[in-house]
Amino acid sequence: MAETLHIGRKISRIRDLRGIKQEHLALELGISQQAVSKIEQSETIEDEILEKIAKVLGVPSEAIKRFSEEAAINIIASTVNNHDQAASVFYYPTFNPIDKIVELYDEKVSLLERLLKSEQEKVELLKQNR
Repeated sequence: MAETLHIGRKISRIRDLRGIKQEHLALELGISQQAVSKIEQSETIEDEILEKIAKVLGVPSEAIKRFSEEAAINIIASTVNNHDQAASVFYYPTFNPIDKIVELYDEKVSLLERLLKSEQEKVELLKQNR
């Protein structure tokens, strides 16, 4: 099967793979969602527009031009090591889990300190009203 030269379809596929909606792409480009749809239906696109789209998608414009569905599938297939595993789950958080634990701990300490202060104020009020 010959590789398609349809740039619009390549943009659409990369956008889908990156999890970006047409609405978001349109917002970032300052155009309507319908304009993005029209771009994705276009066989060719001006280099200036392609550069802007590539920037929003987070890929070089050359990657869009050379995008191949088969190559993407081959890359994914060659990076999955599936020895005797029914399913592989790769989870790489974009945050440091330790930082999240510390953040939650700090929030709980802060809450406990406020509760303690509130209880101390209640005790003081009760002492004054005796």
